Amino acid sequence: MRYLTDRKRAVGKGSAHSGAEHHWYMMVSSVALAFLVPTFLIIFGRALGSGYENALATFERPFPAILAGLTLFVGMQHFHKGARVMLEDYTSGSTRKLLIMLVVGLSYALTAAGIFGIAKIAL
Repeated sequence: MRYLTDRKRAVGKGSAHSGAEHHWYMMVSSVALAFLVPTFLIIFGRALGSGYENALATFERPFPAILAGLTLFVGMQHFHKGARVMLEDYTSGSTRKLLIMLVVGLSYALTAAGIFGIAKIAL
């Protein structure tokens, strides 16, 4: 019969030393998105209600283009980290690895395509 202390049972099963950093990033990005998304929706809504030329003219200006890029980047990074944690918690084995690679690739591809599109309109 082995005598194991609570500490001995917990060794090796603790944090990966990045939980606080991840939590802090998610909180900061949530607050940033709380301000970015409504502002983006107001600008995008006004551009959506106008014609094609006016919508292009709206996103050719620096502030709406930068705001759209920031919203896209912060939103996709928030999605990437949140979806990764969800997959780590609820999947296992090779399915976990495959789904994490898919989510990471999807988030980076959407970010790159969106920023390319915004840059093409703005420049």
